[in-house]
Amino acid sequence: MAPLSSLRLFVLVLALALIHVRAFSTNSIVHNHRTSNTKKGAIPTARHATSSHQGGSLPPLPDIRAAVIVPGFLTGKDEFVALATSLNNRGIPTVVVPMPNWHWLPCLGGRSMRPMLERIDFTVRHLAGVAGNLGDFERTTAEALEKGLEDALQQPSDKNSQRSDPQLLIPKFSYNLIDCYQDFRNNPGGVLEVGGSAEVDNYPLWNPKGSFPTAPEPMGKVALIGHSAGGWICRAYLSERNYGGKSYGGHQLVHSLITLGSPHGNAPGAAFKGVEWVNNEIMDSSSGVRALAVGGTGYKGDSSGQLTQGAYAFCCELGSDGSQYDGDGVTPIQSALAMKKYMPHADTLVLDDVGHFCWSDVFGGEAVAPDLTKYHQEGRPWYGDETIIEKWAGWLG
Repeated sequence: MAPLSSLRLFVLVLALALIHVRAFSTNSIVHNHRTSNTKKGAIPTARHATSSHQGGSLPPLPDIRAAVIVPGFLTGKDEFVALATSLNNRGIPTVVVPMPNWHWLPCLGGRSMRPMLERIDFTVRHLAGVAGNLGDFERTTAEALEKGLEDALQQPSDKNSQRSDPQLLIPKFSYNLIDCYQDFRNNPGGVLEVGGSAEVDNYPLWNPKGSFPTAPEPMGKVALIGHSAGGWICRAYLSERNYGGKSYGGHQLVHSLITLGSPHGNAPGAAFKGVEWVNNEIMDSSSGVRALAVGGTGYKGDSSGQLTQGAYAFCCELGSDGSQYDGDGVTPIQSALAMKKYMPHADTLVLDDVGHFCWSDVFGGEAVAPDLTKYHQEGRPWYGDETIIEKWAGWLG
């Protein structure tokens, strides 16, 4: 792609991303849930006795009752503040990967998710390291680590006051529009086969832009909560394998993974090359990571609007037109639960009449997904509504 044409495309996509200013609210509904099992495939099992990721193997760490939310495709921190607040109020200190939605631009077209993996790693390491900076409690048990994290969230001027936002414990990192443009041009893979191939294992060595402050030494493991594409990207983060030049080995810092409406099933096209790469290994209980795949139903492909039918067709392994599938309006239920095939110890949860996103709270949602926006306006919930959160967040214990 010529420099001028790539710049024009970048500016156009950036302009579209920047108009998505979202405000979120929660609704109360009644729903049912059930569990589902998926047959295990014949894929080699990953081994986790040693670590090959940069930085070497970590000593065994205790679990911390704290979580990192990973936003879905073309969404950012602001869209998930309400969900984090709800989890905080439930006694689970929670932060969101601190990025605006335009940071996704270099990943458009099914390209490498290294930019997102860097942000996940940055956030996980800082949250896992918070307890190591407190200095006023014993650090030998998980309970002590949780106490330290809770103390860190107290207002310094008044220990009896309400906890401050745990997001403040995560430092800012440096990433500007010039960085984004350079990543947009150079990030490998995708439909244009930037760097020569769409296959993850054939990506050329490349490091995303951005300056990320070094985290303190980790003192415990945290939970990951991935929405939509954020869920399968979390699985890439857990893996020991080399993804586009770096092995993250995030299972050493994560004790639990929850995915919300994430497409875990293989499907045709460059956009699913990353999912296919993740699915090329079995990550079993030896990884030390518990897992829960959550999916919604009630949005039929033949009666929930053009976006839903198109999204289901996009996620379908067999090339269906999407009309015969059920799901949350974006991810068909079969794909949302397919994680169990590759993490056989995972639990699954089906939430009836639960949608993918809070479309009516999104500026421009009616233009993008008019039917889904109408359903949300009428009170049909999504994964981040209060009464829905309590169904899956309780799994964390």
